[in-house]
Amino acid sequence: MAKRIAEPTKRPRERAFLVGVELRDQENLLSMGDSLTELGLLAKTAGLNVVGEITQRLNTPNPKTFIGSGKVEEIKALASETLAEVILFDDELSPRHQRELEKVFGEEVRVLDRTALILDIFAQHASTSEGALQVELAQYEYRLPRLTRAWTHLARQAGGGGGRSGVGGVGLRGPGETQLEVDRRDIHRRIDRLKTDLEKVRSQREQRRNRRQRSRIPVVALVGYTNAGKSTLLNQLTAAQVYVADQLFATLDPTTRRVDLATGSPVLFTDTVGFIQKLPTVLVTAFRATLEEISEADLLVHVLDITHLNVRAQAESVLETLKEIEADHIPILTALNKIDRLADPQAARAALETFPNAVAISALTGEGRDDLLTAVQEQLYEMFSPLEVHLPYSQGKLISLFHEQGQIERLEHGNGGVFIQGRIPGRLKAQFGAYLRQQESEN
Repeated sequence: MAKRIAEPTKRPRERAFLVGVELRDQENLLSMGDSLTELGLLAKTAGLNVVGEITQRLNTPNPKTFIGSGKVEEIKALASETLAEVILFDDELSPRHQRELEKVFGEEVRVLDRTALILDIFAQHASTSEGALQVELAQYEYRLPRLTRAWTHLARQAGGGGGRSGVGGVGLRGPGETQLEVDRRDIHRRIDRLKTDLEKVRSQREQRRNRRQRSRIPVVALVGYTNAGKSTLLNQLTAAQVYVADQLFATLDPTTRRVDLATGSPVLFTDTVGFIQKLPTVLVTAFRATLEEISEADLLVHVLDITHLNVRAQAESVLETLKEIEADHIPILTALNKIDRLADPQAARAALETFPNAVAISALTGEGRDDLLTAVQEQLYEMFSPLEVHLPYSQGKLISLFHEQGQIERLEHGNGGVFIQGRIPGRLKAQFGAYLRQQESEN
């Protein structure tokens, strides 16, 4: 009789206890409760099992332990009661806060913050060499001021993937144990090398963008809160087969595909990394090359999950991030997604009146797809903006661009340049910003 071989058991998820803090003078897009709910979803995505949560309202953070000393002892007792192995804070902790809290909770309990958790998720989902470089850089820059013996439990190479478990099991995914034992000089050297490698990536991206601009094919960037449905929409529009999952930050690496509109006009659609409130600064910096795909686009399609209770706060968070990366000047078309989940279709029509320049769609079923593409066609090819510019003769490309794609009503040649009055597609207006006639007169 054949002997039955036991199947390997799956590592149990680590137990996490969530801590939320509301500072009275700090403005937040989400309420403390909603923010903790989102943190719980992040924890689940990273492989943690949430066993409890606690909140505190403060005028200012405690300079030593972030939260009050009494609350620290209360959390310590609750962590022991729930067998929690990770204490997860919804805010980024300073290096000092992290060290002091680790002393109180002891070696058996790890202290992580929202930034560390998001970095781990990014490491799990970075599927390209560029994504791995970006995440590794962000991890090193986050860890450098926190470099203590407490980080030696995080023994894993950066990049994630490969079937390794997430935070649940070992902790924050990233540079291996030997890397964490080297001195700061070596880590600075590694950071410099990563920045050099990423600068090469940025240069390559810029070359590709220049080729696209020369081809005159406009670029539409899909932007939105994480899990709003951007990748599903790209798949619906282009059959791109981008990985889709009902979890936060399922895809990180941008994907670009061509779509021919009903009129035959070509458009390049680019899926981009999702945004989230309290997006770590180290990630914005590390993903600069990727985010430039957004800032160089001709049109942004802001994908919103219309069924989400915090849809307005999520929309505001995206708009704030666009401003942070200097992409808020680009025209925006709003796609109110997931209308297939609405019990009352009238709700979608009511939402259209609330959000400007919006189209109701279902990226999953394809409902509203043609309406969206028609709106894109109008924005890119049919919506013209009045413009008066004085272009130096050295800006021959812009002069040619106005002739080729604009409608010239008045043209005068003068010393050093040409004055043009006319209309230009809205997607091109930003390229002429430095030469506006009004700006010139004001100067």
